Amino acid sequence: MARSAWMGVFQAATVRGVAAILLATVATAQEVGTGLVPNGDVAKGNIGAADAQAVAGGGVHPLQPALELAQKGLSQLRTTIKDYSCTVVKRERIDGKLKDHEYLFAKVRHEPFSVYLYFLAPDDVKGQEVIWVEGQNDGNMLAHAGSGVRAMVGTVSLKPNGALAMQGNRYAVTEIGVENLAKRLVEVAEHDKQFGECEVNFFPNAKVNGRICTCVQVVHPVPRRNFRFHLARVFIDDEYLIPIRYEAYDWPQETGGQPVLMEEYTYMNVKINNGFTDADFDPKNAAYKFGAK
Repeated sequence: MARSAWMGVFQAATVRGVAAILLATVATAQEVGTGLVPNGDVAKGNIGAADAQAVAGGGVHPLQPALELAQKGLSQLRTTIKDYSCTVVKRERIDGKLKDHEYLFAKVRHEPFSVYLYFLAPDDVKGQEVIWVEGQNDGNMLAHAGSGVRAMVGTVSLKPNGALAMQGNRYAVTEIGVENLAKRLVEVAEHDKQFGECEVNFFPNAKVNGRICTCVQVVHPVPRRNFRFHLARVFIDDEYLIPIRYEAYDWPQETGGQPVLMEEYTYMNVKINNGFTDADFDPKNAAYKFGAK
């Protein structure tokens, strides 16, 4: 098969999982009031529902303490965390089908925003690598497969929000990371606090992979067109004040049924301020396998 044909095989199938994690929310890139809409699937339980009514003035909205916590964490993150490494675990529902868990090792630097990903599992993506650096490579990401026929193609350059890169993913690589997750959480909270029908609970001393967290659970009990989820849980690391786990659920498909998982993202083994340099996000790095000369 000619190289161009192999390229087509690779581009159509290899970038599964390249999209970013973590949560909370961008689609092939159409902005709406609650942030960015995920690619492939949105809540179905509120289709045809009425809009939630705006709350009258006065009183403290149940979301206000959660919003203040998210804002405080975002501010602290921006002043104290320059970069971090972690293991990302994600699971997403695409076009009605809940996909298997995917595991990635990630390096993230905030200035300039830079991402390196190495896929750990499942086997069909193991060994795949991705690099994206803001302002470089004409805004494209670089990716290569880990093994098999697709690896023969070598490194390809893809638009992060393009159809090929987004295939089978809810979010683009440009949206990965705890800062983006924190920003999306703030956006959604600011939107939803305009309305009633919102229940918020705090659960201290929750644990995520051994880290002590505060779990914030938000429930919209009644399906409403202008809410993006029925139930969401955010786990805020008590030390770093960053979100390290996010879960979002659709309304149950039947009366008395269980909420339907739409997406979940976990950041494990977070190590901050590693002193990453340009070499950590360079395809020529000898530790990587992009094949750059």
